[in-house]
Amino acid sequence: MSILDRPRTATVTGAVAVLGSATKARNGYTVAALLFVLLIAAWAIAPGLFTSQDPYLGTTADKFLPPSWSHLFGTDQLGRDILTRVIHGTRSAVLTALLAVAIGSVAGSIVGLVAGFFGRGVDAVLGRVIDTLLAIPGFLLAVIVVVSLGFASVNAAIAVGISSIAVFARLIRSETLRVKNSAFVESSKLIGGGTLTVLFQHVLPNVYRSVLALAVLQFGLAIINVSALAFLGYGNPPPSPDWGLLVAEGKDFFYRYPWFVYAPGVVMVASVLALQQLSKSIGNKDR
Repeated sequence: MSILDRPRTATVTGAVAVLGSATKARNGYTVAALLFVLLIAAWAIAPGLFTSQDPYLGTTADKFLPPSWSHLFGTDQLGRDILTRVIHGTRSAVLTALLAVAIGSVAGSIVGLVAGFFGRGVDAVLGRVIDTLLAIPGFLLAVIVVVSLGFASVNAAIAVGISSIAVFARLIRSETLRVKNSAFVESSKLIGGGTLTVLFQHVLPNVYRSVLALAVLQFGLAIINVSALAFLGYGNPPPSPDWGLLVAEGKDFFYRYPWFVYAPGVVMVASVLALQQLSKSIGNKDR
């Protein structure tokens, strides 16, 4: 090897080392995100395993206690342990967000599949509907829907789900347009496969590989939107431990007792960031 080749070799080696470090860091973030999401899931499934305290009843002597080893997130104005309330509120947040994503993905998939597969007039009409829904801010649409349906967590889930239909429909439509002209789809048509057979046995399975990353991302956004609706009073009424409601109750005490807001707020933000990281990881693997 000549002297002139050494700098080039060193540069390549350095670049490989940097890429390797970046990959390890990214994998580390993904593992941390997965562990946190698993913790949130465990809170939702079995909150009693993580705390033995009552989320609704407090102790008068324990009012306004700052975070400590006995109360990691502190206590509120009624002496209730905030960590306990956050843990018990996880089930409502997760189930409501799951329902919202299910509504958005199923309805959006139907619209996107029909628009992309049949094309022409059907695509033109449904495309205009999708564009119209996308032009309306999702949270504003959710507020309009939940005001029409009534104030409850189920209605909030329906509202958030409806607001996400267009997002799923747009992705499904574009993926359907890509897949429907593939060789295996054309072969299925040539051997006598009916429209429903081609649509559900060949197009849909290949389309949904790209939807998983979006569904995970929308799950995180649904948690934020549902919590925001609860913050505005469009969810379950007090003393429910819904995350958004905890922030709403704590805002009046924020300047003297900031942990009222920080505790549920940090859990919400961390949940969304973890789900976003998982979504990115899934999207990178599909490429």
